[in-house]
Amino acid sequence: MVSIILPFYNAGKYLADSIDSILGQTYTDWELLIINDGSIDDSEKIISDFNDSRIKYFSQKKNKGVSGARNLGLEIMSGDFFCFLDADDFMPPRSLELRYQKFQNNDNLEFVDGIIDTFSSDLKTKINTWKPSYSGNPLKELLKINDSCFFGLTWMIKKRADITYRFPEDITHGEDLLFFIELARHGGIYDFVDEAVLHYRKGHESAMSDLSGLENGYHQVYQAIKASKSASANQILHFKRKARKIIFNSYLGNYQVFNALRSLGRKWQ
Repeated sequence: MVSIILPFYNAGKYLADSIDSILGQTYTDWELLIINDGSIDDSEKIISDFNDSRIKYFSQKKNKGVSGARNLGLEIMSGDFFCFLDADDFMPPRSLELRYQKFQNNDNLEFVDGIIDTFSSDLKTKINTWKPSYSGNPLKELLKINDSCFFGLTWMIKKRADITYRFPEDITHGEDLLFFIELARHGGIYDFVDEAVLHYRKGHESAMSDLSGLENGYHQVYQAIKASKSASANQILHFKRKARKIIFNSYLGNYQVFNALRSLGRKWQ
């Protein structure tokens, strides 16, 4: 079974499309864990319109944030494999089948990714395409913060009994990167399929809409990497330099010159 974890908060506008994309999968041995993170819109009513025993709905009365909602899904999932879907994104019909089949063809794989197509908010216009380019243990690539194997939470993951899967709930930006880094520390091989596994909807809230949060998030990820002692001194230094460059350019690209210069003077301890 593949467990799909779909957290949401006030996502009534797109939620039905996301659920429909799972119901339309060619691979049918799945469970969809829908986690309501304290929504106050009509999302709950939308979910009640779906009648499929594979759809399991859970509600948190208090908004705990996306990591808290994902962690609930990780705690209750039953699948041998799992992946994530944001409530405003969409899986093309063969997304689960392609990745599952990749696992069946190679027992050494623990992470399978694929092509990500970015669309306009109405999913009618393709804006760009991201394609992974790396095969192997992804730890070094993730620490480089490059795009060879990391777009976001797009991996399908083979569940291991010796790992407790959990997101850091005190980090609001970069938590997905840190989650993958922690998994890669345990070993495991990453590979990808040559077809689209996700349609990413442009226009929903992203890290770039909160640059201060992005800066603090990268700093927290940096501290977590140092504390884990899983990276060499050179890797930690490279991560810090790349993160600072991303933060500086993000501020500068949004005409926040003062914050860009201020970020350069921030001490990373």
